[in-house]
Amino acid sequence: MSRRHAAEKREVLPDAKFGDRVLTKFMNNLMIDGKKFAAEKIVYNALDRVEAKAKRAPVEIFHEALDNIKPSVEVRSRRVGGATYQVPCEVRPERREALAIRWLINAARARNENTMEERLAGELMDAVNSRGTAVKKREDTHKMAEANKAFSHYRW
Repeated sequence: MSRRHAAEKREVLPDAKFGDRVLTKFMNNLMIDGKKFAAEKIVYNALDRVEAKAKRAPVEIFHEALDNIKPSVEVRSRRVGGATYQVPCEVRPERREALAIRWLINAARARNENTMEERLAGELMDAVNSRGTAVKKREDTHKMAEANKAFSHYRW
């Protein structure tokens, strides 16, 4: 990792169907082996399934699900005098979004429906209703931060 300067953030292009940048980031994260078209197809079909179930705009549902998954605090390891403490810290907005996307994809992959479209649609519906594995991950992170609140004075 270079110490001279931080790498500049590359801005992603909005997706073709909905014109949403966050959705493009989500697709890029879902993509395996550079197969972007397959990732797009999975996401769009999952959003169509969600729209059919919820009778609302699919991008609105997607953003609501992400908002329910985004963590506000997390714990970071901090070494003080030979001991390692789990120090609760605020999460930057970019990292908050990245964590939510990652957790949603991992939770969808861990489900046991037949196709990735069904898994993703199911996890999105669960996240909108504030249940499911991804939301549980967020709650666990918040509980961990709450439990280690005593070490918050070690924050840097």
